[in-house]
Amino acid sequence: MRAEPDGPEDRLRRFATIWSRAVFPATSTSLTRPEFEERLLPLARRLSEALRARTYDAEAGRAVGAALVEAHCTEPEALSRTLDCVDAYLVLYCGGDGAQEDLRARAARLQSAMAAGYAEALRQRTLAEQEAIARAALEAQGAVARALHATEARFRAVFEGAAIGIGIADLEGNILQVNGALLRMFGVTEQAMRGRRVPEWKHPEDAPQVWRLYDELVGGEREHYHTEKAFHRPDGTVLWTNLTVSLLRDADGRPQYQLALMEDTTERRLLNLRLRYEATHDALTGLPNRTLFFERLEKALAAGDGQRFGLCYLDLDGFKTINDSLGHAAGDRLLVEVADRLQSCATAPGEMVARLGGDEFVALTTGTETEREVDDLADRIMNALVTPVRIEGRELLVRGSIGIVEGPAGERGPAEVLRSADITMYRAKSAGGNRYEVADAEADARAITRHGLTTALPAALDRGEFFIEYQPLVHLGDGTVRGAEALVRWLHPQHGVIGPDRFIPLAERTGLIVPLGRWVLEQSVRQARDWQERHGGTGAAGPLRVNVNLSPCQLTHPGLVQDTVDILERAGLEPDALCLEVTESALIGADDDLLKPLRRLSEMGVDIALDDFGTGYSNLANLRRLPVRVLKLDRSFTQSMQQFPADPVDLKIVEGIVSLAHSLDLAVTVEGVETGAQAEQLRILGCDTAQGWYYARPGPPDRLHELALVDATG
Repeated sequence: MRAEPDGPEDRLRRFATIWSRAVFPATSTSLTRPEFEERLLPLARRLSEALRARTYDAEAGRAVGAALVEAHCTEPEALSRTLDCVDAYLVLYCGGDGAQEDLRARAARLQSAMAAGYAEALRQRTLAEQEAIARAALEAQGAVARALHATEARFRAVFEGAAIGIGIADLEGNILQVNGALLRMFGVTEQAMRGRRVPEWKHPEDAPQVWRLYDELVGGEREHYHTEKAFHRPDGTVLWTNLTVSLLRDADGRPQYQLALMEDTTERRLLNLRLRYEATHDALTGLPNRTLFFERLEKALAAGDGQRFGLCYLDLDGFKTINDSLGHAAGDRLLVEVADRLQSCATAPGEMVARLGGDEFVALTTGTETEREVDDLADRIMNALVTPVRIEGRELLVRGSIGIVEGPAGERGPAEVLRSADITMYRAKSAGGNRYEVADAEADARAITRHGLTTALPAALDRGEFFIEYQPLVHLGDGTVRGAEALVRWLHPQHGVIGPDRFIPLAERTGLIVPLGRWVLEQSVRQARDWQERHGGTGAAGPLRVNVNLSPCQLTHPGLVQDTVDILERAGLEPDALCLEVTESALIGADDDLLKPLRRLSEMGVDIALDDFGTGYSNLANLRRLPVRVLKLDRSFTQSMQQFPADPVDLKIVEGIVSLAHSLDLAVTVEGVETGAQAEQLRILGCDTAQGWYYARPGPPDRLHELALVDATG
């Protein structure tokens, strides 16, 4: 077996060799094949450089295409063989170590640029020939009386030697003379051609103005016209041409003949159709791609009055798991099967299915009854996905989430429609998947607002748009203020004050929760130090403490302990004046690695509170292994205590939790206290501290200082 070339130059020369062998038989050149290969080598090098360039340069492809024409590669098969060679071997021999998908996409674009450059160069050459022929014809007509024989010989040489088809007919359309190139284009003999008349050459795909222009020319109203025209060949195939027809006048200026110049563009047209198909269809599934879908959607949205559209945006549920577990080859086979099923669902007029990318598909229906039709289409799609797909001996269940958008044409643009469908699809996926949802303007607005908040979060922290309110923690025994919980707020320029329930989940998803949490901790610790200085150091039971919430993301951040230490030292606050609150759900099943930073903080003197206790499924016995000093009962325990006396079952549950906590030397704080009846019940049950609107709503830090002073002097 022959070894593959080693170096890039060897691989480049190998590509040039393959290219020359493919194209040389279709080339009109006096060069030998090795000489022709040397001429192709710099063109191959330019293609290689354009393939691996940082940015795509279409000019390189166009220049190579033009150079082929200069090398006399003008036979119909020369371009087709060149593009096939580039498609099959350019990435293989010149791609290097780049991403194959990107290289193949770049190679496809280079093919298109080469075809464009080839076509332009060939057109320029053809126009030059046409100009030479027309000039020769006019010179022959003007000099017929002076040098008939010499002019006739020159015209005959140009006429017979031209690469384009030439025909002469009288004004009645009778064909008088044709050259060999024209006969080869039509595949007929000269005798058969002369038996035809020009008006017989009508074709169903003729542009409406073609025969109007012809009538004007033979009537002497027009000197020439140029058009693209199709002709029927005797074998049933279609010949596509660039046709130029000129009027020839006699010495007195009277119309006498018509001269037709034809360039065969059939191969070029087929190539353009092929490139158009590849540019508008998905390579894996054969479905229309995003480009073609947007063209169809724009057309549907621009339809006249009374027209409507319906769109189903489908995303497969759990497709990433299939890719990760079975591999991308299995994932591709699944996508092909899904595409076939979707294609069978959209067979009615006005319906189409496209693949937007990945595992996202879209189905479009148009007409006047799309309110009902789009629901039927979604049902057909969901039913088509029910049957499992068998791949590599396994039956895979395929499920999908669909977002439906339906409405009248002319009211929205394609981008807005697709955005609404995308939002609706994710709403269906969030609801559990394997279902479809219909677009809702209010839901869209909420999703768009969420996205806007997400993108605005990083800059908001830099611009200082966050601030902190404090809700006091009150001792149930003597009513004194023992501290406060820090609650962050966002003063948004457009939306006003936004609570943490709206932006904290967004911050956790984007990773901003770590710098935001660090900022909250730093501000809260400084405020606690300020309270101590203004309050004289301590309250009735020690210094005013500050409680700060930690998110699960902060727990796993490696800088949590050091950040806390640094912040306390810079503020000059003792660790026992800080309590970090961690939700119960964040510690369910926590291993030692997760608990290690909390244990280190607890050993330093920082209290750890288990927040929202009672909402999770943690084993109460596991409380012994958690480094917590405080249990914060969820507000759901206080809801049934608004009346006095409360439900005895709820009282027993709270009493049991309090008893267990105290036996483990844990303090108990209760949230959501809104009435005096609740406060009294919780005091009787032995809860230590409480917070809620009964005492004070979250507010500025000065108000907590005032409450603490009242307690101290009261």
